[in-house]
Amino acid sequence: MPQKSKYTLPIAIVVAGVLIATALYFTSNRTDTPTTTTDGQTALVRSVQPDDHILGNPNARIVIVEYSDFECPFCKSFHETMHQVIDVYGPTGDVAWVFRQFPLAQLHSKAPREAQASECAAQLGGNEAFWKYADRIYEITPSNNGLDLSKLPEIAAQIGLSVDAFNACMEGSDAKNAVDEDVAEAFSAGGRGTPHNVIIVGDQQVVLEGAQPFAAMKNVIDSILAPDSEVGIPAVTQ
Repeated sequence: MPQKSKYTLPIAIVVAGVLIATALYFTSNRTDTPTTTTDGQTALVRSVQPDDHILGNPNARIVIVEYSDFECPFCKSFHETMHQVIDVYGPTGDVAWVFRQFPLAQLHSKAPREAQASECAAQLGGNEAFWKYADRIYEITPSNNGLDLSKLPEIAAQIGLSVDAFNACMEGSDAKNAVDEDVAEAFSAGGRGTPHNVIIVGDQQVVLEGAQPFAAMKNVIDSILAPDSEVGIPAVTQ
């Protein structure tokens, strides 16, 4: 079980303080994202793993782990935000983005199947195929259970995967088991909605809920990376 480091409270304060300040500006301009909160307790999620779906350097100073639902409209919006984050901070090696599955079947009955499809893409084509597949789902789904599931093998073909191999994977249990493991971990870590995000800095983890706008994410990241910050930023250990 992870233990709190001496820096846990300072990082939680940094994240919470920046979000409160940002909310004062964005409250009057945001109508499509839910209220977000920050939890300063240590989160029980695994660190970066070799089989994770990741953009950026696995040893980045800040790792943002997102537990996501492909049919959640807030996740669709946050997916674009996180691509912005990686465009800015990925090349410097400061931030990495890990995507894990959190389909909320009680809200979106199609989401578990879509999550399984993305895992099949990863199994057949690796990390690059996963991201191509995930990006395409978010691009075409209208959200809220609106995607036609017959599109799933079509997406596989579009990104260069064998449709026969994809369909065989969808009939197997490996991809489904991978989804189920992520869902169990998300619930164990306190996730009740999506996107459920965990910021990992060294040996500590801070929960950051909801589809934060890019400006809020940038403020949090910049505050942690600031040279005069009191928050220690050791390298992420594998």
